[in-house]
This record gives sequence, structure tokens and C-alpha cells, in this order.
Amino acid sequence: MKSFALIGAAGYIAPRHMQAIRDTGHDLVAAMDTNDSVGIMDSYFPDAAFFTEFERFDRHLEKLKRSGHQVDYVSICSPNYLHDAHIRFGLRYGADVICEKPIVLNPWNIDALEELENETGHKVFNILQLRLHPSIIALKEKVSGAPSDKVFEFDLTYITSRGNWYYTSWKGNNEKSGGIATNIGVHFYDMLQWVFGPVKENIVHIHTHDRAAGYFEFAKAKVRWFLSINSDTLPEDVKAKGKRTYRSLNIEGEELEFSDGFTDLHTLSYKGILNGGGFRIGEARAAINIVHEIRTTIPVGLIGSYHPFCELPLANHPFK
Repeated sequence: MKSFALIGAAGYIAPRHMQAIRDTGHDLVAAMDTNDSVGIMDSYFPDAAFFTEFERFDRHLEKLKRSGHQVDYVSICSPNYLHDAHIRFGLRYGADVICEKPIVLNPWNIDALEELENETGHKVFNILQLRLHPSIIALKEKVSGAPSDKVFEFDLTYITSRGNWYYTSWKGNNEKSGGIATNIGVHFYDMLQWVFGPVKENIVHIHTHDRAAGYFEFAKAKVRWFLSINSDTLPEDVKAKGKRTYRSLNIEGEELEFSDGFTDLHTLSYKGILNGGGFRIGEARAAINIVHEIRTTIPVGLIGSYHPFCELPLANHPFK
């Protein structure tokens, strides 16, 4: 049985990691979060030590090491801007690291972390769960089997409504989250480049506090994309059903079935890592390059081939 420590236990995604650790038959021995609203741990690992101060968490792990019970893996679900520092902590402690997306905010951070991997002899793994989704695997097989000169037409739309709390949290701070495209889009961009090959062109049409949109040309696809956290951008039929999330992957005019199959993807990710596989930090490089370019590119506005949702009226920032 492997032992795990978890940094960032109070967030939305942490329970997926707790479930993955439990369902693969391993043990969470310590967790840390500055927020103490972590009652969810009782459903998975009620005996795990918990800390709200990083210094005490660090000291506890050192005590475990000295007593011969060193943690094997450090799982990271902390805010995006802290991933780099927390990965470094895990490697220097002497553990392998499993980190949520985005693994880091800047491409050069990957270079430095790969150097630290070599120095410590430990590995960093990224959760790239969409690569394990059956519909995405089937899509990749379809694209791989197409004629070599085939270029697919693809529209990606992802709207996940968020309330005003979002803007006062770290997620609403671009320096901490990387903005909309980084925070909610990076795993889609990873999926797109994994399926359709290297990106050849990256145009940003809109990039505001509540939405982002643009155009990619990959080796095997032309992609129009739109992301939003504003419920006003939901299609009317979705609003009528009382839903607050809309996800559409449309290839060549046909909708890709993508509504189910998400529940166990973190567990599958952990199984792959624990069985000697998993996605190493270098495999995240293409997506991190994409989001960094989006973040540093001036939007061109509604010109060229843009997603039709770009024409929806823009909203004012709730705190400006």
C-alpha cells in the first residue's frame, strides 16, 4: 500500500483525488489546506492528519520520514499559481508528485521542474483526464484513421456558470488562475492537440473576465472555441431546463456524445500512474504553451473565422 499526502483538500476537485486514492487501495495519511472546511475527508480518510498551516504539514511529513514512514506521493489540488512551489516541495521531500491541471502557468516552469526531477530522481505526473474519456479516445482513433490530408472542422463550446464568489476567489485573479482560458480551458486544449496534432495557428477573438474565444489551426483540424462562466451565454433551451452547464464538441456538423463518463477519470488516472504509466510533466507542455500564448495575446475582435457565441453581448465585471 502506498501512502499519500494531499495539498489543497478543501477545493472542488480534491474529493476526486481522495476517491482515487481510496479506490486504488491506498492511504491518505496527511492533508493540508488553509481553509478548514474539509469535512468531506470523513467520507474517505477520517484518520488522516490535517493541517491549515503549511509549516506544520511540512514538519509532520518530516517526522514520518524520520520514523521510516515516508509518504510515497504528494497530490496537489492547490490554486494554480501555487502548483510550481508545491511540486518543488514534493520532489525535494522525496516523493513523486501528482498535480491537477494546469500543471504550471508558464512554459519555462516546466523546464525548471524537469531539471528538479532529474536532480531528485522523482517524477511529476499531470492529471490529463480527458485523454482517458472513451469518447475522446474514439475521436482520436477516428482522426488517426482518416486520410493524411483530411482537416476536420471542429467547434468547442464550454459554459460552466459561476456566481459572483468566483471573482473574489483566487480563480477571479488572472495572476493566480491564469484567467478563464487557463483555468477552465487548459484540459480541452490538451485534448485538442492530443487528438489533432501540433497547433499551427492560435488566434484570440475575445478574452474578458467571464469568457474567452478564439480559433486554432492544428495539423488535422480547424477549431473554433468558446469558453464562459457567465450563465447569460447559455443557449435558451439549456436555460429553460434549469441547467447551468453546457458542453458541446461538434465535429463536421455532428455532436460528439460527451455528457457522461467523467466520474471515474481521476481513478483511472491514478491507476495508470501506480501501474507505471501516467502522463509526465513534459506531456503538458503543448497545452501550457497554448494557454500562455492566449494569455499574452491581444484579442483581434470579431474578424476571421470566429465562434458564433462571440456575438453574444459582453457583460460588465460585477466589481468594477
